[in-house]
Amino acid sequence: MEMSEDKKEKAVNDCIFCKIVKGDIDTEIIQESDNFIAFLDANPKTKGHTLIVPKKHYENILDIPSSLASEMMDNIKDLARERLDEGSEGFNLAMNNFEVAGQVVKHAHTHLIPRRKDDGFSLAV
Repeated sequence: MEMSEDKKEKAVNDCIFCKIVKGDIDTEIIQESDNFIAFLDANPKTKGHTLIVPKKHYENILDIPSSLASEMMDNIKDLARERLDEGSEGFNLAMNNFEVAGQVVKHAHTHLIPRRKDDGFSLAV
């Protein structure tokens, strides 16, 4: 079911990630491309936990145009390499889509969670 334009505009105006993209909420952007930004998660699971967020409001992965997939993956890979260079031993990628799957912010985003041995975090799938 398609969302009305008024509801879409309200979703964008109320969206915390859209506010970050517009500069209305201050955060340290650690990477930026034409269509994506990356910043540290406010509630990190491990040190360096980063969110990769499309600048345009898309609610979930199904809404992101396929034409942006390559740029999104390039951003994720660049950040993952940086985290490995900083001492991480591995990383998890996670993207929650829809509330039942744990999506809290209704703006598509990918979590890059750096991992170290015995870091105390578990991502069971």
